[in-house]
Amino acid sequence: MTARFIALYETPADPAAFIRHYRDVHIPLARQLPGLRRYTISRDLVAVRGDSPYYLVAELEWDTMDELHTAFASPEGRTTAADAAHLQELAAVRSMIFTVDESVL
Repeated sequence: MTARFIALYETPADPAAFIRHYRDVHIPLARQLPGLRRYTISRDLVAVRGDSPYYLVAELEWDTMDELHTAFASPEGRTTAADAAHLQELAAVRSMIFTVDESVL
């Protein structure tokens, strides 16, 4: 199983400032998280039904949930979390962690 963290950012009041901070500050911090296997960013989201409330989706992946928790508890994780709090001032965000089961039910 894979452990994943996902962050769903709503449209910021100043998209250029948000993207600049996300690209120049937040991504370099998050890439230092121990055990991080994959980091993807998705933009230009379109809802299948209704309005699309999200501007950007970030997905970070670890091999196990224990590795994810260890990364978040590390000094790099605390620094990244502090910057994430600043990002919340630029755009509302919802986040969650979960395991990915590749098997077919």
